[in-house]
Amino acid sequence: MIFEGFVLEERDVAGQTLRLRRGGEGPPLLLLHGNPQTHAMWHRIAPLLAERHTVICPDLRGYGFSGKPGPTPDHAPYAKRAMAADMLGLMRGLGHERFRVLAHDRGARVAHRLALDAPEAVERLALLDIVPTIEHFERTDMAFALGYYHWFFLAQKHDLPERMILRDVEDWFDLQTSREPKDRGFFHPEARADYLAALRRPGTVTAICEDYRAAATIDLEHDRASRAAGEKIRCPLMVLWGEKGKIGQWYQPLELWQGYAAGPVSGGPVRSGHYLAEEAPEAVLAAVGPFLR
Repeated sequence: MIFEGFVLEERDVAGQTLRLRRGGEGPPLLLLHGNPQTHAMWHRIAPLLAERHTVICPDLRGYGFSGKPGPTPDHAPYAKRAMAADMLGLMRGLGHERFRVLAHDRGARVAHRLALDAPEAVERLALLDIVPTIEHFERTDMAFALGYYHWFFLAQKHDLPERMILRDVEDWFDLQTSREPKDRGFFHPEARADYLAALRRPGTVTAICEDYRAAATIDLEHDRASRAAGEKIRCPLMVLWGEKGKIGQWYQPLELWQGYAAGPVSGGPVRSGHYLAEEAPEAVLAAVGPFLR
């Protein structure tokens, strides 16, 4: 059984239902998952982090078994600002005014926005396998457009991508998660079952697409405004990326992130593909464990 010793529950945050797991004791630590996954992606890391932390693993708005606002013309319900506000409200509702954050993929984009909008709340921030959204779009070239083609596919007008994905959700999941080749045994059976069950829930696929539509529109507005205002991550920042993936091939991640942080930036590559927490949990823990204490 994954997440042994954790409590599975739902919490209401400003009218939004969030599914989450909680476990452990110590300084609070928020773990945020990516696409097309749920909080189950942390099953190999969360129990060990819970030896020193109170670990909170929610499903992001729209993902997993959390609430799923419908699509809107401006995609504002899926702006990273809105999703970050969920996380801030969740942690405050649990009695945690200040906390650490470890986040992957889309969750890392939510965490980046959370650190900008609520710098008083985020004590330390660890991000897995991303560079800032605005950097991806402003540096787009053929390599990025082909390598991360899903950014442009999922951002197409409602409901073009939804209709294509929903014809065979499991096949889409396997294709979406195979940017580095892997078989169906890569993900733990319980985690994979959770991912697929969530994708089959009404509204999940549309929510994922809205997340990417927001990234290409309203999130860029917010990011440009933050950049113009000189807003930067104030807390210590760690960035890790999979050396089998694209981030280290396309960018100089540490150098790039230093331009978005007012404090120290550390990190480096991990011998892994995109799904670091599931492929190389020991290496991730060796890096983030001391950093998050």
